[in-house]
Amino acid sequence: MVFRRKQRSKPRCIIDSGLYLSQKSPIVSAEEAKKKLPCSSDGRRSLIDADHLRLSVRRQCELLGLNRASLYYQPVPETPENLRLMQLIDRQYTACPFYGSRRMTAWLLQEGAAVNRKRVQRLLRLMGLEAVYPKPRLSLAGRGHRIFPYLLRHVNIERADQVWSTDITYVPLASGFMYLAAVIDWYSRYVIAWRLSNTLDGSFCLEMLDEALSQGRPEVFNTDQGVQFTADAFTGRLVKEGVAVSMDGRGRCLDNVFVERLWRTVKYENVYLRGYETVPQLWQGLEQYFPFYNEERLHQSLDYRTPATIYREGQRRGKGAVGGKVILSGPADPQRGEGSVGRERMPGNRPREGSKV
Repeated sequence: MVFRRKQRSKPRCIIDSGLYLSQKSPIVSAEEAKKKLPCSSDGRRSLIDADHLRLSVRRQCELLGLNRASLYYQPVPETPENLRLMQLIDRQYTACPFYGSRRMTAWLLQEGAAVNRKRVQRLLRLMGLEAVYPKPRLSLAGRGHRIFPYLLRHVNIERADQVWSTDITYVPLASGFMYLAAVIDWYSRYVIAWRLSNTLDGSFCLEMLDEALSQGRPEVFNTDQGVQFTADAFTGRLVKEGVAVSMDGRGRCLDNVFVERLWRTVKYENVYLRGYETVPQLWQGLEQYFPFYNEERLHQSLDYRTPATIYREGQRRGKGAVGGKVILSGPADPQRGEGSVGRERMPGNRPREGSKV
């Protein structure tokens, strides 16, 4: 009698959407499985299970296409000096968003900081800041995503929930920094939803969008061309709800002027005054400030009324009858057919020098 050694069958454990499929699951090719994996290293690291009974950490890294060095990598935090420079850059950029790396470097040298342009450029990239200036070939779309047209040229904003807009800004802390995103109603300046994140991953923007859509639905949703907002998950969520998607032209800061003014207001009236040191302090401070901004803060452009009052009146009437009247106008962009943003105020609401939104 001939005895044959039974070969040990390889486990059919393929990683799919963050789960290991059991042996009862159908066989999936490695190429098909990898297509469904997260693109970022952080997302793939979260799929590693060090206590898995059948797959070693080495094998899991092979299946995920993740280098083991990336699994154990711990990011090095910024030095206290870099954090101090980032706070200075954020203040100056908020006051002068047209400052590029050259002017910012010269300004920091005048303030006594020992920096060069290369260091300032790296910090600006880390903070997600870019000077506002005209750029060539604005009509070229980015790779891998669809660019929607700008829909608000010569459009009168006359009612609540007609146009919503969103953006992301950098928020400094004493020992680090965070990113803040918000959704605002153009007609009333009402902040509908907001989120904090320590990365520029698009997941926190999706959570914010879901919260905003649970409270209402706009006719048009305007964003810039950031990767968080051009992702299929973000735009697809809006299209599914029947919302028209509008995107700013590149380098056209005035296309999203109301959110930019919101960031200026939040930073000068709360963040810079409080000087938050930790993330929980920042979260608690913003949780107190945004209700104040919506319910109590009087806006000059709204005839010294609160955004919440204007927003709720506009929702009840279905057509705005109070507050500032916003008109998007200006010379057309020959490449994108866009207009700049201007404002026409109601009688008796004369703009004053240094007024805020």
